[in-house]
Amino acid sequence: LVSVPACCSARYNLALLAFFGFFLLYALRVNLSVALVDMVEPNTSLEKNTTSNVCPEHSSTINVPRNTTGEKYSWDADTQGWILGSFFYGYIVTQIPGGYLASKIGGKLLLGFGIFGTSVFTLLTPLAANLGVGYLIAVRALEGLGEGVTFPAMHSMWSSWAPPLERSKLLSISYAGAQLGTVVSLPLSGLICYYMNWVYVFYIFGALGVLWWFFWMWLVSDTPETHRSISHAEREYILSSLKDQLSTQKSVPWRPMLESLPLWAIVVAHFSYNWTFYTLLTLLPTYMKEILRFDAQENGFLSALPYFGCWLCIIVSGQIADYLREKQNLSTVCVRKCFTLIGMIGPAVFLVAAGFIGCNYALAVAFVTISTTLGGFCTSGYSINHLDIAPSYAGILLGITNSFATIPGMVGPVIAKNLTHNNTVGEWQTVFYIAASINLFGAIFFALFASGEVQDWAVSGYHLHRK
Repeated sequence: LVSVPACCSARYNLALLAFFGFFLLYALRVNLSVALVDMVEPNTSLEKNTTSNVCPEHSSTINVPRNTTGEKYSWDADTQGWILGSFFYGYIVTQIPGGYLASKIGGKLLLGFGIFGTSVFTLLTPLAANLGVGYLIAVRALEGLGEGVTFPAMHSMWSSWAPPLERSKLLSISYAGAQLGTVVSLPLSGLICYYMNWVYVFYIFGALGVLWWFFWMWLVSDTPETHRSISHAEREYILSSLKDQLSTQKSVPWRPMLESLPLWAIVVAHFSYNWTFYTLLTLLPTYMKEILRFDAQENGFLSALPYFGCWLCIIVSGQIADYLREKQNLSTVCVRKCFTLIGMIGPAVFLVAAGFIGCNYALAVAFVTISTTLGGFCTSGYSINHLDIAPSYAGILLGITNSFATIPGMVGPVIAKNLTHNNTVGEWQTVFYIAASINLFGAIFFALFASGEVQDWAVSGYHLHRK
């Protein structure tokens, strides 16, 4: 099998367009948490929280925004919690249907309209906020519905586009956009709020999403066979590399799928990883503010640093993973397990360490950054494993695992908030301990039960000979 150069190839163009798509998706997802600070009247946003007096106050001058023309709303802390959480309630609903639909109508339309819909609802956010908090929650939940189909749709597309030995590279390029979207949109949304007005946060990112949609619909196709400008050599290369891996049966083998232990290994790993990820994403600013007495909002750069590390790690580890499989002849399952172990045990260790460094702010940021960065190894670990065990049903499998993995986004922060009523260092250590032990359990479970082979139920006829 002669591999076809990557430069200007249709599959790498797809990865690049997907990269920008996921970049925008995450920008659309996190911009609200920045804008919300400016949308709420100052006296209502600050809950009377007992700030722990363990650490000295950092002296800092309060920035007065240049522009205060944005509407202000009097939403209390609970209401804000509902507004921020409503996204996940929509997001969890469309995971499995998204995977199923992608296998029927193709990932291109589903992913395209998922991002298009999210962008349109983002453009409507300022209007919804004006109409009332119920409308805003509804719009956010609808955005979640739109975003819920995107990852399963993308996985489904890669099942027809990614040659097995380039899987880690191609997928890590496309999904790394999500991390970079977080990195760029956190500080950028802050700057837009500061110099312009919070409504522009939604208008600018929403408009970019609609623009991306035109390019996507014009340049991308569901399969190499239907692509307008793909070279003959590349089409043959992709199709021949996948020929023993795809199933032709039309019905989905739900029962053997749900009884498959390798699938549950991915579910457990995905759930565990997201527990830490979401807990940090939502509560890190609180920890820095209440315990370390340092306002993370003053420094958008520092709150974005962990995600920048993670982005770099995803890109680099994707290259390393495929190099190990192709050049060093390491088995797929060995690479997936090793990368998952590094990507879950590493973060657990540094997260626990972050609870024990006292008031050393720089060290806290460093540990949290290392923790999140190492998590990037998981993309070439459990995250791509759906495509190894059942390429034909990768979208549905991702829908299943991502449904479970959305639960920590809904539950984790709530539990953490309940555990830290008095904001003592001890309470926060408990939060970090819980996240670390869940991570550890997920890593061990995956290492014991994961597989790198295409499963019997995932190929047509169930009678394929093992290589």
